[in-house]
Amino acid sequence: MKRAVQYLLAILLLSVLPVRGYAQFREEAFQQSYNDDADTLGRDTTDVLFSFKEFFGGINHTQNARIGTMFAGSMVFIGAQQMHNRQYWKLPIIYTGILGTTGMGIWMNNRYRQEGGEQFRQMSTWFFAGAGLIYWGALMDGVVNYKRQIPHQPGKATLYSLLLPGLGQAYNGEYWKIPIYYGFMVGAAHFLAVNARNYERYRSIYNAASAEDSTYSGNISAATALEYRNIFRRYRDYSVVALLGFYLLQVIDANVFSYMGDFEITDDITLQVTPSVITDRPAFTGGTYAYQNTGLHYQSGVQPGFGLRFGLTF
Repeated sequence: MKRAVQYLLAILLLSVLPVRGYAQFREEAFQQSYNDDADTLGRDTTDVLFSFKEFFGGINHTQNARIGTMFAGSMVFIGAQQMHNRQYWKLPIIYTGILGTTGMGIWMNNRYRQEGGEQFRQMSTWFFAGAGLIYWGALMDGVVNYKRQIPHQPGKATLYSLLLPGLGQAYNGEYWKIPIYYGFMVGAAHFLAVNARNYERYRSIYNAASAEDSTYSGNISAATALEYRNIFRRYRDYSVVALLGFYLLQVIDANVFSYMGDFEITDDITLQVTPSVITDRPAFTGGTYAYQNTGLHYQSGVQPGFGLRFGLTF
């Protein structure tokens, strides 16, 4: 009677509270090719990192050059992306801006060396920064205006994150990742600034305390200053590695998830997990127990058992 009640409760539990979990996969998961359908080169972007023939063919519009090839070439041949995009009117603006600001920076730097004056040094720094900003803008403009007959370009996502952290995630529609990556990078930059400042402080103290004709009279000895200098130099280096690591991580993230943007989920392969009652009992034969097998479950005790049943459907 007691065992019958247990069976009844188990059957009632399974019928009232069915539990089923699914793990779904794309049927073409192991057959998919990530070659660009519109790419006449017929190869993955990792097969050839750079080709001068492809690059100059893209400039002359005799070959369908990849965005990565045009970007890499434009880092040296400034304006090549604009030529590939047939936006020739931008070339004089780019070259005038870069050459003009660079020339002004050199002129101001020469005046600083000849005449002194902190204002000349600051102005030269601002002019050089302006030239770098125009150069960066030319690269970004070339990536933005690169046109292909596909809706989503992994190369664009990668270069967006390379030029501006987080922009590749925005291009992929994963905006929630942007504050996470910026939080890590800002944190690493903060520790970099703190450790670099402390390193310079203890380095100066050590140099002053260990000089032969030193008049240093501080409370920190040369040995202590040397120890702290080495500690903060190591922490500074760790901060640099962390900052570069998070920067590269968001670039890799943008590249990987841009390929997975059209990853489909179907019911072709389904993993089902359901509760199960194990009812088999051992049979006593000649002083030992021999376990009975119904083809479904095994049970080592005389009481019914409860478990999970896994089923893989193709």
